[in-house]
Amino acid sequence: MSKFLEVSLAVALAVSATASTVSAGPLGLGRPALPEEIAAWDVKIMPDGRGLPEGRGDVETGDEVFAENCAVCHGDFAEGVGNWPKLAGGWGTLDHDDPVKTVGSYWPYLSTVWDYVHRSMPFGNAQSLTPDEVYAIVAYILYSNNLVEDDFELSHENFLEVEMPNAGGFVVDDRPATEYAIWRGEPCMENCKDKVEITMRARVLDVTPDEAGAAMEQAPATEPAPEQKAEAPAAVTVAAADPELIAAGEKVFRKCSACHQVGDGARNRTGPVLNGVMGHPAGGVDGFKYSGALQAMAEDGLVWTEDTLSAFLENPRGFMKGTKMSFAGLKSAEERAAIAAYLASYRD
Repeated sequence: MSKFLEVSLAVALAVSATASTVSAGPLGLGRPALPEEIAAWDVKIMPDGRGLPEGRGDVETGDEVFAENCAVCHGDFAEGVGNWPKLAGGWGTLDHDDPVKTVGSYWPYLSTVWDYVHRSMPFGNAQSLTPDEVYAIVAYILYSNNLVEDDFELSHENFLEVEMPNAGGFVVDDRPATEYAIWRGEPCMENCKDKVEITMRARVLDVTPDEAGAAMEQAPATEPAPEQKAEAPAAVTVAAADPELIAAGEKVFRKCSACHQVGDGARNRTGPVLNGVMGHPAGGVDGFKYSGALQAMAEDGLVWTEDTLSAFLENPRGFMKGTKMSFAGLKSAEERAAIAAYLASYRD
């Protein structure tokens, strides 16, 4: 026997002996996982609440945590930025050709939301959020979908009390019984195409979000659509205008810029252009489809003054039931006054 074969046989016998002491399994390899090893991987949250840690978080706190950790991709109001997912809206679209599947319109279990945020978010820094922060973010997402009020607090104690709108919209997958036999038959090999051509690539279609694309989506368009083109607004003198207050309002307006634009070349986005709104009747931007709630208040004589704008921005849904604006509100009176001064600095 050669020296090589002697060494190989010795190694094989040693591996076999070691394996037999480790496991009695059919292959003689591995060992049963220890309880603590299973626990380290078993982090899922079940629909019945199993796996939820103790904790709590309210909508207002969630607004702050969401803005810091989530808004760069999902928007300040969970409306989505560019091709990053929308988390709010989409109600009544599931029967459309292009449904908008959000937490409010599609997801059947709140446990899935909590589990995903806790396990995978924020992007690039997964599992850095505390349980309380996750509860707060989920509460804010619920609020953004009109499922809870602005004073709502989510916790492990009331988690199962939240009912998701599409909980009954799923059925048991019966494809193994009804369709698998069709899929797994012999291919017909008739009437096939002569050749297959690639007609478009995903990068060209812009279906893959990236930071550059998100930044471009946020930037104002250089040329507004013809039907929305307006005169270039200019700064005007308003009563008791305070340059410092206007500058502060410009910073606060960043919370609004995901949906609204002002200034030269502004155009309607999710929300209308806000040039010239101060001192004018509500709902006056041409080409923008306002909610029925705003149209009704406009017909009743609503004019955007510092007082009415402040009341609206403090609690949009409380001020205007049925508004389309998915925004938790500005709780600071100073910020609301700054926004009013900033918007008043732009005329028609």
